Amino acid sequence: MRRRLFLQLSPGALFAQSWKGAATMKAGFADTDITPEIGMEQPGGYGKSFHRALHDPCKARAAVFDDGRGKVALVGLDALIVPRHLVLAVRRDIESKCGIPGGRVMIGASHSHSSGPLGMIQPGEFDGAPEWIRKLAYEQSSMADAKYLKLTHERIVEAVVKADAARSDLMLGVGSGVEDKAAFNRRFRMKNGRTFTHPGQGNLDIVKAAGPIDPEVGVIGAWDSGGKLRGVVVNYACHATTSPGGISANWIYNLERVIRGVFGEQVVVVFLQGASGDITQVDNLNPHVQPNGEESAWVVGGRVGAEATKVLFSMHRGSLAPVDAAMKVLRIPRRKPSSARLKEAIDLARKDPAKDNIDRTEWTFAKETVMLDWMIRQEPAVEVEVQAIQVGPSVFVSNPAEYFVEFGLDIKAKSRFPFTYPVELANGCVGYVPTEEALSPSGGGYETRLTAYSNLVPTAGRDIANTGIELANKLTPGPVPKTAPFTERRPAWSYGDVPAQPED
Repeated sequence: MRRRLFLQLSPGALFAQSWKGAATMKAGFADTDITPEIGMEQPGGYGKSFHRALHDPCKARAAVFDDGRGKVALVGLDALIVPRHLVLAVRRDIESKCGIPGGRVMIGASHSHSSGPLGMIQPGEFDGAPEWIRKLAYEQSSMADAKYLKLTHERIVEAVVKADAARSDLMLGVGSGVEDKAAFNRRFRMKNGRTFTHPGQGNLDIVKAAGPIDPEVGVIGAWDSGGKLRGVVVNYACHATTSPGGISANWIYNLERVIRGVFGEQVVVVFLQGASGDITQVDNLNPHVQPNGEESAWVVGGRVGAEATKVLFSMHRGSLAPVDAAMKVLRIPRRKPSSARLKEAIDLARKDPAKDNIDRTEWTFAKETVMLDWMIRQEPAVEVEVQAIQVGPSVFVSNPAEYFVEFGLDIKAKSRFPFTYPVELANGCVGYVPTEEALSPSGGGYETRLTAYSNLVPTAGRDIANTGIELANKLTPGPVPKTAPFTERRPAWSYGDVPAQPED
């Protein structure tokens, strides 16, 4: 009988009595469907690929927090990137529909490589370019779909409006766990003195990893008065490149499945990607066969979901007031290709790699150099928004980059908040932003290549980090929820308060 009773109760209900009378704060959660159609482009990489199957749905996931004086919204998208023009348009609609100012709305992409076509080239972006460059952009490059951009716009607004309408008095908590076996730095120092990205499993020229990982799993949880978990925000740093086969939220789908499997299908899981520009699920030092896409999606999503669940179980609940936000928009110059490199790239990009027996990788980066040169002529500097959104003792610090993990760790170390969560690919996209060392002669690797996607000056990463630290430290952390102090003295347990029994 007891066993049946336990199985019928949710984990939240089992603990509900312990938190009776805890402080509350208004919060709401909602998600909407942004699954692309079969046949639409699959984003990622520098060429075209198309979706041919469906694995699981993609979502826009929203959390709204209200401390009685103001509101903030955190939005996680199952998407490769979120373009800047979409963010600005969505914020305008959110402000008009539910009064949350645009500067208090953070929209971050999970970087799912199995999601819908929001990037990379935007419709109309190269309309003013010469015809042959337009063809490189629109016919030979990964490109956003106008129909899908419109759908995503509508569904993000819908998710935030629903979350805002769903606000109710909830008990909130914040905490962090550690998951250090799901993600790995993909860059390695080699015996030749350079750094390679994914040098290959078993490569004997590997000296050591070129950088750290960030194993922290950041979690905010929200419970109703009956102890039922209503929403979760999770922050973790790992590329969403497990690609289980077909359209998918990637490993974030399994993160959600684990949390819902424990706490119930009513839970909305908002995922915000950490600083993971050089972090993936691939372990280049693994002596065993690597798991396939489906298995890998479970390894990452399952382990991160399990750690988030552990954090939720031991989380103190109460109010996460106050909420606040700060923002600064930087103008960061682009790096220019040398005149010799540009000439070489123009000659190469005009050729047909299939007919002219040209290495496809070299042709691709030549194409990217030509497109970048045209972009620099139109816009030599790029708008880079850095934002800090506070929820009590936690602060989410955004950047619009595939941001190297060292910068995220530095933001955490220098923030005065007890819980600091970097959020990459938020409120726009400026491509990879590596460290200055990675862009030096001892660096190298895929992330450092100059392309239409990644092209900011070497100091960009440090400028973004310093700005994020400055914004976070302008805000004042709220208290971390705690249970009521124990005051009632109880007698010792009668079975325990006995002397040792001597033998004859």
